[in-house]
Amino acid sequence: MTQPLTRPKRKNPLKKTRLPLSPHAVRSRAAHGLTAAAAQGRFELQVCLDCKAVIYPVRDACPACLSARVAFAPVANGGTVLAETTVRVSTEPYFRERVPWRVGMVKLDVGPVVIAHLHGDVLEGQRARLQFKLDKGGAPVAIALPEKDTPNMADDPQWREMTCDPKFRRVLITDGRTAVGQAMAKAFSQAGAATVFVGVADGWKPFAGMDALPAIERVEIVPLDLTDTESVRELAEQNGGRVDILVNTAEHVRPGGLIGRHGLTVAREEMDIRYLGLVRLAQAFGPAMGARGADGVNSAAAFVNLLSVHALVNWPAYGAYSATEAACLSAAQCLRAELRPGGVKVMNVFFGPLETDWFQTIPPPKVAPATLANAVVDALKKGLEDVFVGDVAEDIRARLAANPKAVEREIGE
Repeated sequence: MTQPLTRPKRKNPLKKTRLPLSPHAVRSRAAHGLTAAAAQGRFELQVCLDCKAVIYPVRDACPACLSARVAFAPVANGGTVLAETTVRVSTEPYFRERVPWRVGMVKLDVGPVVIAHLHGDVLEGQRARLQFKLDKGGAPVAIALPEKDTPNMADDPQWREMTCDPKFRRVLITDGRTAVGQAMAKAFSQAGAATVFVGVADGWKPFAGMDALPAIERVEIVPLDLTDTESVRELAEQNGGRVDILVNTAEHVRPGGLIGRHGLTVAREEMDIRYLGLVRLAQAFGPAMGARGADGVNSAAAFVNLLSVHALVNWPAYGAYSATEAACLSAAQCLRAELRPGGVKVMNVFFGPLETDWFQTIPPPKVAPATLANAVVDALKKGLEDVFVGDVAEDIRARLAANPKAVEREIGE
C-alpha cells in the first residue's frame, strides 16, 4: 500500500536544485486526440465507425477493416494487468533521475493491450482502471490505477509526478478581496497546502471578509497589486522561490459592449487588471517556477488562470469583458508553451456567470465561489489542463464542439 506523504523538511539552501527534465514528448498529429482527452480528464480511444473496433495505439486507419473513418470516443477504462516490470536503469535523462519506475501491460475489457505506468497499489493479475494524463512534457500517457481508491493513493510518487496535488505545496492566490479569492484560500487550506499566500491590494481599505481571511489555517496575507509592476516584482523577489502553485483570481467584471460605452477608461482598467496583470505575474514568477519544476516533493507545479467561458465565444451583454478574457486566454496559451520545459502545468479554468454582485441581474444557473474553488483543487489533484465549471460552461463547450457559428448567433440574440 502507498505510504502517506510526510511534510518535507526545509530545504538546505546550499543543496542544488534539480533541473527540470522532460520525458520524450513527440506525438503524431493523430495522437493528439489523446492529448485533448487527457487535458480534460476523459478516457477516449479511437473507434472505427465502420466495424466498431476499438483501436490502440493511435492509427490513421482501422487495422481490422482498413477504414479511414476512425474517431476518438469515450470507452470503458477497466482492464487486467497482464505483466509488470520495474525499470531500474534508463537511457532517458528524465527517468534516470526517478528510477525505480514501474510499467506494465494492461488488457482493456474493450480489446486493446496498453503499456502503461503503474500506480504503486496496482499489481500483476489484478483489475485496474486506466487514465490518460499529461506528463511533465505535456504529452498524453496512460497510467493504471487500482480498481477502487486505496488509502493514500494520491501520495504515490508516480501519480504525483503527473498531477499537481496541493498537499504540502505553497500556494499564491492573487486577490483576497474577492469572494472567489477567499473561497480559494479555504479550499487550498483544507486540501493540505503548506502555506497559502493571499494577495491583498490596498490593505488599509476595508472589504467583506477581511477579518475572516487571516483566521483561515495556514493563510498568510501579502501585499499584492496586479496593476503595480513594482508590487508584483517585490513579492516575487521575497516569495517567488517559495510559490509552487499560483492561482490568478483577479477579476474586473463590467457589463456593456463596445459601441454603448463612452471612452476607453473602463477598457483600460479591464486590460490593466486582467491581461497586463497576468503578464506581470508571468514575468515576475514564471522564471522561478520554471526552474523549480523538479524540486522534490513540493516542486513548482501549476499556474492557474480563472477565465470566463466567454473567452471562447463573445457574450455581447458583457462584450468588452469577454474580449479581455479572450486576450488572457491567448496569453495563457503562450505561458503554457514557455513553462512546459520546466514541467509546470498552465491550467485554464472556464466558468459561467458567478454568484457575485456583478452578475446579480443574470438568471441562474450560476456558479458559487466555493464550487469554483473546490473544482480548481480537484482538477489540480487530477492533473488536468482545461476545466469547465458549471452548467453554462459545460453547455457552451458542448455547443462549440458541435457548431461554433450557431453559438455565436444564439448568444448574440
